Amino acid sequence: MALKKPEMILIDVDGTLVDSVPDLAYCVDEMLKQIDMPVRGEERVRHWVGNGVERLVERALVDDLDGYPDEALKAKALPIFMDLYAENTCVRSCLYPGVQEGINYMKSAGYKMGCVTNKAAAFTIPLLKELGIHDEFSIIISGDTLAKKKPDPLPLLHAAEFFGVEPSQAMMLGDSVSDVKAARAAGFQITCMTYGYNHGANIADANPDALIDSMAELQSLLEK
Repeated sequence: MALKKPEMILIDVDGTLVDSVPDLAYCVDEMLKQIDMPVRGEERVRHWVGNGVERLVERALVDDLDGYPDEALKAKALPIFMDLYAENTCVRSCLYPGVQEGINYMKSAGYKMGCVTNKAAAFTIPLLKELGIHDEFSIIISGDTLAKKKPDPLPLLHAAEFFGVEPSQAMMLGDSVSDVKAARAAGFQITCMTYGYNHGANIADANPDALIDSMAELQSLLEK
């Protein structure tokens, strides 16, 4: 399918703009050490990211993408993780190659730009500020900004309303099936990054409208 040039582009954070797994994996393993459980390592954590830190902690406690821990164990572990992550939101995380070029292109081309993530605002805002891209976005919608988060379409529709843009004139840029589902439900076009976090599955299987290896490819994608 040929992409229609949008008026607005919304961008996901973890796995799209930022490789945040090194910090998340550090916090997961330190949390597990503190409660005398075996560490999981970065490779496993990479498969578990994308549905907010609470879900990440649940998966880490049971060492399973689809599993849920005992509530008492979760109640003990989650505050430990939150404290660790508050101190380690952006110690090891970095922008993916091509992100700055992609942002520079979108700015120069006059796109309305927003950020939509399932990460809580308490972690999202410091992370984007630390990496120097916070001020590039006119709106930042975090996982706890609204009553629902992706894959629900609410955050995307909220941003479209904020900018006064029809969903058919909007595009989501993400890396996971959650982004694809949210975009489809909102009536947005969806472009996915090939390098992100999609629980170990190939994002091509979710049938996004376009796939790119780097945000530096946005210009050629949108101007062909």
